[in-house]
Amino acid sequence: MRLRDSFQLALRAITAEQLRSVLTLLGIAVGIAAVILLTSIGEGVHRFVLAEFTQFGTHVISVAPGRTRTSGHTPAGIPTSVRPLTLEDARALEHLPHVTGISATVWGNSEVSANGRVRRTTVNGVGARMLEVFSLRVGSGQFLPADEAGNARALVVLGAKLKDELFGSANPLGARVRVGGLQFRVIGVLEAKGQFLGIDLDDTAYIPTARALELYNRDGVMKIDLSYEEGVPVERVTALVGAVLKARHGREDFTITTQEDMLRTLSNILEVLTVAVGALGGISLLVGGVGIVTIMTIAIAERTSEIGLLVALGAPQRTILGLFLGEAVALSAIGGLVGLAIGTGLAWLTRLLLPALPVHTPLSFVLLAEGIAVAIGLLAGVLPARRAARLDPVEALRAE
Repeated sequence: MRLRDSFQLALRAITAEQLRSVLTLLGIAVGIAAVILLTSIGEGVHRFVLAEFTQFGTHVISVAPGRTRTSGHTPAGIPTSVRPLTLEDARALEHLPHVTGISATVWGNSEVSANGRVRRTTVNGVGARMLEVFSLRVGSGQFLPADEAGNARALVVLGAKLKDELFGSANPLGARVRVGGLQFRVIGVLEAKGQFLGIDLDDTAYIPTARALELYNRDGVMKIDLSYEEGVPVERVTALVGAVLKARHGREDFTITTQEDMLRTLSNILEVLTVAVGALGGISLLVGGVGIVTIMTIAIAERTSEIGLLVALGAPQRTILGLFLGEAVALSAIGGLVGLAIGTGLAWLTRLLLPALPVHTPLSFVLLAEGIAVAIGLLAGVLPARRAARLDPVEALRAE
């Protein structure tokens, strides 16, 4: 049988029972639409979260006090040493090759008052090169100077929102601000950065690390962040950092975390989430596949005499198999196209009505969804098609 004749027979079989064909198409279409919409939301969230992390740069290494181990005797995440990291450790790391910036950090929550107004907010004790490490910019004034730890001046840089809350439209530069129980002078205001995973980065005050240690009565810093040159393997930098700190501390009582490690772990988690969300929509596809099996089985029962005539005229089994497989694949492919139109339309509508919800539909998702629809039609049509191809022609011709 010519391919054109096979196509015409399959198309005629689909259009002969229009209501049944439409219902079968809808089963696949709903499944594809659900997969497209859910995976678009999952991919949008994936891209949004990664963009939030990478806005501070990707060449960042963090060192935290305490060695995190995972073994059969010590619960994961429990530090085995309480020896703190110090400002002297940070200064030793600052002179390493390939390091472009470093900041020892201490943070807490305190009342910040000025201009007759009081606001409780986050206070970060940071180094003078914090802007270089995290790709931040000063909106007005300047950032904290590189004072010696023992002579750190009582200076503060305000986040954009904190400045508005305390001073409104007035110029805060040179004004006195009380942070906790200490007095500071405002020397700068950072550019607005917005929120990071629900945390308002603009509602923050930045003071020298040495002053933060005094304010919160701490012996050591909470972490040391450093940035390194692009193109330099992160393993080389982490090895240098580890060697210096082990020489200073006498043992490995610290944990090094790279931005690449965090992004890789986060990306893997979000990819699993996207796949899991898509799998939920795939349940509808499974139902659609069952529908194709049912419809094709009914079609074979109704067209037994037609099959017997084709076999009697000399049609080989592969021709009969191809006819019914073609019908199943055509049903699922058309249903997939309808589902793609519905799913992408719903994704676009969701992005329009809920701009805060990140939605992204890559072309690869569209092609993969259509491929899955065709594969489901192929798999769902195999058993009914094989049954049709194996019918005895004499018995088939006797069927009414």
